[in-house]
Amino acid sequence: MGIQEQVGKVRDSIPRATTFLTEVWSELKKVHWPTRKETYAATLVVVIITVIVAVFLGVADYAVSHLVRAVLS
Repeated sequence: MGIQEQVGKVRDSIPRATTFLTEVWSELKKVHWPTRKETYAATLVVVIITVIVAVFLGVADYAVSHLVRAVLS
């Protein structure tokens, strides 16, 4: 592939890249960016649910391990 062909490919890709970046910027303007309050609330929900699930799995693991020990003993 010669230098002229490479320059031609670069020259052809510039308008496509410009169009792509323009479309990306247009789509980013449509995004609903959460406020600090919404982000805090969503984070709090995730942390609370994570703690609840962790406690549940810990209790379930404890119970099952004792049950298995009792059956095997």
